[in-house]
Amino acid sequence: MTQDVEMEIETETKAEAESSAPVNSLVPVVTHLKNVAAVIEKGVVTKEVRLMIRGIRLVMTLRRKMKAVHLLAFLNHLLPASSEASSRLLPYFSKEEEKDMEVDNPSTANQIVPSKHTILPELEIFAYLLVLIFLIDQKQYHEAKRCSSDAISRLKQLNRRTLDVLAARLYFYYSYSYELTDSLVEIRGTLLALHRTATLRHDELGQETLLNLLLRNYLHYNLYDQAEKLRSKAPRFEAHSNQQFCRYLYYLGRIRTIQLEYTDAKESLLQAARKAPVSARGFRIQCNKWAAIVRLLLGEIPERTTFMQNGMKKALRPYFELTNAVRIGDLELFRSVADKYSKTFNTDRTHNLIVRLRHNVIRTGLRNISISYSRISLVDVAAKLRLNSDTPVADAESIVAKAIRDGAIDATIDHANGWMLSKETGDVYSTNEPQLAFNSRIAFCLNMHNEAVTALRFPPNAHKKERESAEKRRERQQQEQELAKHIAEEDDDEF
Repeated sequence: MTQDVEMEIETETKAEAESSAPVNSLVPVVTHLKNVAAVIEKGVVTKEVRLMIRGIRLVMTLRRKMKAVHLLAFLNHLLPASSEASSRLLPYFSKEEEKDMEVDNPSTANQIVPSKHTILPELEIFAYLLVLIFLIDQKQYHEAKRCSSDAISRLKQLNRRTLDVLAARLYFYYSYSYELTDSLVEIRGTLLALHRTATLRHDELGQETLLNLLLRNYLHYNLYDQAEKLRSKAPRFEAHSNQQFCRYLYYLGRIRTIQLEYTDAKESLLQAARKAPVSARGFRIQCNKWAAIVRLLLGEIPERTTFMQNGMKKALRPYFELTNAVRIGDLELFRSVADKYSKTFNTDRTHNLIVRLRHNVIRTGLRNISISYSRISLVDVAAKLRLNSDTPVADAESIVAKAIRDGAIDATIDHANGWMLSKETGDVYSTNEPQLAFNSRIAFCLNMHNEAVTALRFPPNAHKKERESAEKRRERQQQEQELAKHIAEEDDDEF
């Protein structure tokens, strides 16, 4: 189970932190769940998406309080006894839990009356979502997998735009339950069908959620070409969820890294790390790991503060030592770090990228040698680079020649004497490098400003006030026209 999936699970509000206190009574939790159902029902009636989102957030604050007896009492109240949802969801709770509910809270029999009316489809899907989240929290992964499949089957029978928010969250936990049971490949066809349906119904929130789930599905099995084909063919639209947009940038950065497009990959990964919530620590750690590798592949050295962020020092320690080895240009130290943390790199799926770094380490060491020595023999170059091969001098000569051709060092090779002759280094401020650095910083600030302006939100129904003022203005203009006409008629009567 990787860390970036847990961004939504790790994102905790202050209300969720306060909700960790033990619950002594059944009624308060059930009452809160009833209030959430009322908020969702109001959102359906008024067609306000923000109310649906608020209902989902309220559920996240209740996760730590919610127990089996609470959920069972709420389902008995919400679902009609003869409904299909009731017959599918109630079996996940044992009879012992029903007895515990009756013994612990005998007074709730009069307070919680089972519902006899037909419920809204949104509340039915909400009940599926509650049970699915509860099963995942209880680590009953196979039961959660079965529950999620039933929920998706029921969701396919419905076509209501008020379900889009709940459906998007259900898609996430549907894929998550299959990932926890290591069977993601089983639902790839289902996710593709759901994405096609969401596209036809113009469900943009569902599209971006399902697109991220499909990209994750492909990347889980290292199918980068298929992931890129899907991403390039998927319809473009404005992002509706910041969390889903962060995930998309992270997956895009990984795809670009494997495709050797390091500049685009760095921008995507750094942007994902900046936009992610502060409490989504696992996701930000993953973004920083990949961003550090990409920057090293570009020949850059990440800042030390990147690895010293609160709560990330231990997780980023292998990449800090790797960065230090690349910065020094010590090939032997690089090998020891790669061997020491090989298990971590394999788990993070960055081992193949670290193999690519070997050439960068050699180039950095060679650059340091060219700065330190105006003339040095190729034998000493091979010794300082610690080239372990049968022909170190020949390898050192080819490495130096390639570095000169690529412009990494400013030197020449004296083949007759076996020397590397370095030219004097000029003043960097006489070149265009400072100007390019300032230009990149200015472009970054301008892009951030434009993104902030694009992300501005305005109060709901603010346009109605402007419309009302316009109507009043039209009435005033009409009255003025009538008054002017009346005055003109009086003037005509006088003549």
